Amino acid sequence: MVERNDDGLWIRRFADAQDAPCRVVCFPHAGGAASYFLPVARALAPGAEVLAIQYPGRQDRRHEAGVTSLVALAETIASVLLPSLDRPTVLFGHSMGASVAFEVARRLERAGTVPLALFVSGRVAPTRLRRESVHQRDDAGLLAEVKKLSGTDARVFDDDELVRLVLPALRSDYRAVETYRFEPGPRLQTPVHAHIGDTDPRVTPDEAADWCEQTNGRFTLHTYSGGHFYLDAHRAQVVRAISEVLVPA
Repeated sequence: MVERNDDGLWIRRFADAQDAPCRVVCFPHAGGAASYFLPVARALAPGAEVLAIQYPGRQDRRHEAGVTSLVALAETIASVLLPSLDRPTVLFGHSMGASVAFEVARRLERAGTVPLALFVSGRVAPTRLRRESVHQRDDAGLLAEVKKLSGTDARVFDDDELVRLVLPALRSDYRAVETYRFEPGPRLQTPVHAHIGDTDPRVTPDEAADWCEQTNGRFTLHTYSGGHFYLDAHRAQVVRAISEVLVPA
């Protein structure tokens, strides 16, 4: 089952859990889509309903302009999510999605809603700036970076038509995340849980540990074997970590 909510194209539901006592909102990586979290939705149902965010410029939104600003993206998603936060809610973002989820959490708290927890996966803390320019590379250079991170089915790169379809969204996502700059503000009241792979070239344990500076609540750091997409091999463990946070709800 795949549904859209009344607020448009932003939210996908992949499992029937509408009566669940809590929700988990998932934010994809650069170039990623809501469907990446289909296995997570099925694993958490019926105890929790997963709302997977679909960014513009991909899949059924491929005819829309891609992401231009990570902060503007977070503003829009926060406004879309607010009517759906009628029960305890966890935010989970991977890579670019971690930064988006963090900025969404800030906006939800300003609006008076404190998420149950924020999971930031495969991403440096916002105060740890890495000056990167992958989005300025030519198509071959951009695809080489994606291949290095091993987050895309290798068969995609053998299909020229598919490559042409994904490149615009991929480039705009990389531009948004690489031009994002953290603006200091109040610490979150939301607990923050950082999850990373131990061989991830995109984030070190030290860079992830600095997420603790963004919350007045509890902070934890979990390290798994694997690279940037450690999540693919350790999905069950990550789902278990989310479930443990949901138990008090």
